Amino acid sequence: MYFAALLARTEDGWEASDTELDDVETLADLADLAREATADYDDDTVLVFIEQEDAWFGVVRVDGEEDPRIYVSDAAAAARSSYGEILLTDEMLGRDPGADDTVADLDALDLDGTEDGEPDGVADDGDEETAGTGDTVPSGPLGDAELLTDLGVPRKELLGLQPGDALNDIAEILGAAEVLEAVR
Repeated sequence: MYFAALLARTEDGWEASDTELDDVETLADLADLAREATADYDDDTVLVFIEQEDAWFGVVRVDGEEDPRIYVSDAAAAARSSYGEILLTDEMLGRDPGADDTVADLDALDLDGTEDGEPDGVADDGDEETAGTGDTVPSGPLGDAELLTDLGVPRKELLGLQPGDALNDIAEILGAAEVLEAVR
């Protein structure tokens, strides 16, 4: 089960709204959705929270027209998720833009971790998610762990958060726990 919410910083504090990601196919779509949430405010900071139960969470920060900043708690777990795939950009994964999108081909993997027709001896070792033709998605955190530092969530604290409680913990630090809880 997924949860997604937008937190927009306004002059009166944080405002939260739940959001549907069904029509979001790319990071650009997600950034546009976030920017629409701040159309009526002077401060253009929007946080997009995405969570898959106790598997992983992601935070996307959009400040005006700047490129989105992304943090994902467990890239390998997110790679197995359609919403997580939106966040795992080529740049984050260290791939050349425009290269084959092998992360999207995870559905082609057999249950043992090998691709259809691939010899069984090529399965991954459990530490990284095999993404097809030799690309890997690292286990653990990936992205900009300092994207919330100026809002009171230091890098070390963000890296220490566990899926399940992380978004509530972040909202608590931001002073937005009540508004986030209202949209859960």
